[in-house]
Amino acid sequence: MLGSSGLLFLLVLCGQSLSQKVKPYFIEDINKDVDTTNLRIVSGWEATPGQHPHHAALRMVDPTGGVFACGGSIVHREWVITAAHCVAGRITVVIRAGVTNLTTPEYISESTEWYNYPTYDDTRPNLVQPNDISLLRLHRPVVFTRYLQPIRVQSSADAFRNYDGLTVYASGHGRLWTNGATPEVLNWVYLRAVANPTCALNFGTLITPNAICARFFNVTSQSTCQGDSGGPLVHVDPEGVPILIGVTSFVAGGEFGCHSGFPAGFIRPGPFHDWFYRVSGVDFENLDHDEVTEEPEPETTTSPPTTVTPEPEEEEDSGEDSEEDSEEDPDLSELLKKLEVKVKVKVKVNKFKLKKKVHVKKRIPARSH
Repeated sequence: MLGSSGLLFLLVLCGQSLSQKVKPYFIEDINKDVDTTNLRIVSGWEATPGQHPHHAALRMVDPTGGVFACGGSIVHREWVITAAHCVAGRITVVIRAGVTNLTTPEYISESTEWYNYPTYDDTRPNLVQPNDISLLRLHRPVVFTRYLQPIRVQSSADAFRNYDGLTVYASGHGRLWTNGATPEVLNWVYLRAVANPTCALNFGTLITPNAICARFFNVTSQSTCQGDSGGPLVHVDPEGVPILIGVTSFVAGGEFGCHSGFPAGFIRPGPFHDWFYRVSGVDFENLDHDEVTEEPEPETTTSPPTTVTPEPEEEEDSGEDSEEDSEEDPDLSELLKKLEVKVKVKVKVNKFKLKKKVHVKKRIPARSH
């Protein structure tokens, strides 16, 4: 049994850990510095078909032909919410939706139209910034099925809600594309929300009212580090409806890393509804989701869910984890071939610069939050 002096020592250590400043990193940057042969969402589960029907897998191409991975959330037939740093400096994005296994998506398309929040500096995509949020337009509208559905966006009324201690969950496929194979099957993990003042002790002024944080649920290896930047952070409301309450932005970096127990940072979508409407003309707060869930369902070889979503349990970390490597993606290979043959890098760069100029002129102004 600890004496009073020993207990006091532990309390002091705990306080130092909670208040320790941590350098924020993007998930992609964390994965550059570690062995990527066994990365995935740790201490979580493989998703079943239709379990996360809002999740989108994004593959972005930059002007040099490099391909990078992020996640996103389907919120409308024509719109995906993701992180601004995912699309800043890219020239095209391939979107897979209704995806449990990357090889069998319900929907796949390409887009060159996205809108980063105006206060986000596109010229510094490697800098972790507040308001790291973007709207990506789907050139080919989604047809909803039982495996592909929009998620409700956090309301304006709940925009600054304190979720401290509540159970949330994140989903994702993986890391920077060029660092190795990405898990083909979608993974997800329970996390626990953290109050903003507590999170600010670690990340300082980066934690604005527009941010939300979450850390491991019951095992320190649980994190979004093996998930996707731009991917969803979800809370289930009392009626059992999943609500998008965060967009994955950054994790603890430097000497600490993802699995040190420090929280990860997300951007709340609730504070941005006015801007969403000015960009898209869609009121994401008042969509009739009961109607959109009853669209005709195309025939599919994917079986409906047969397992029950596991409830979070207080369990010990076994330290075991596994992942099967996937082969090179044929869709991305074909896209890169087209880009290489039809558009030389110099032309692509010039086209991108021209597009950015037009984009800046048409930028939707921000409102203070």
